[in-house]
Amino acid sequence: MEILIAASIGFLTMAGVYLVLRRHSYPMIVGTAFLSYAVNLFLFAMGRLTLDRPPLVDPAAPGYTDPLPQALVLTAIVISFGMTALIVVLALRGFLETGSDRLDGGPPHEPEAPGADRAGGPA
Repeated sequence: MEILIAASIGFLTMAGVYLVLRRHSYPMIVGTAFLSYAVNLFLFAMGRLTLDRPPLVDPAAPGYTDPLPQALVLTAIVISFGMTALIVVLALRGFLETGSDRLDGGPPHEPEAPGADRAGGPA
C-alpha cells in the first residue's frame, strides 16, 4: 500500500510539473491542481493514519490518532480551491484582453512550416 501511495504522489508531481511548464494557461491551471493534490496526498500519508482510534487522548483507549494532518489537508483543499478559482479568472481575463491563452506572449498559433511566412507563401 505504501508503494502505491508513493507512486501516485510521484505521478501527480510528475504530471503537475510537466503541465506547469506548458505554454498555455489551461494546462498550467490543471498542473497546479495536480501539484496541490500531490502535496495534499503527501501530507495525508505522513500522518500515519490508524483505524479505530480516537483523535483525542483518552485513558481508556489504547492509543490515539493525530488529527493535525487531516486539519492541514482540509485547510490546503480550501486554499487550493480559492487559488484555482483566482487563477481561472485571471487566465480568462488575459484571454479576453489579448485573444490568446499563451503565457509567454507569443503568437496564438504556431506557423505551419518553418520556412513559410504568415501569408502562407515561401519565405
